[in-house]
Amino acid sequence: MPNTVQEIYTQVISTLPPIERLRLATMILNGLVEQNTTVVDVSDTWTDQDQLDLAAFSWQYAADAFPEDREIAQ
Repeated sequence: MPNTVQEIYTQVISTLPPIERLRLATMILNGLVEQNTTVVDVSDTWTDQDQLDLAAFSWQYAADAFPEDREIAQ
C-alpha cells in the first residue's frame, strides 16, 4: 500500500481515466470547503520569499511567452 501522497498519485490516481481524476479532484475540493479549512494565507503581508517567488515566476513566464526576446538579449 502506498505511504506518501506522491506514491498514491503515481500508483493509483495517475492510472485513472481523466474523468475519474476530475471527479476525485472535485470530491477533495468539496470536502475542504465543507470542513471550512483555511489552506490559503489571506493576510495582506508579503514576505521577502513571497516577493522573490513572484519575481521568479514573472521572469520565467515572460521568458516562455516571448522566447524571441531572450535570443536578442543574449
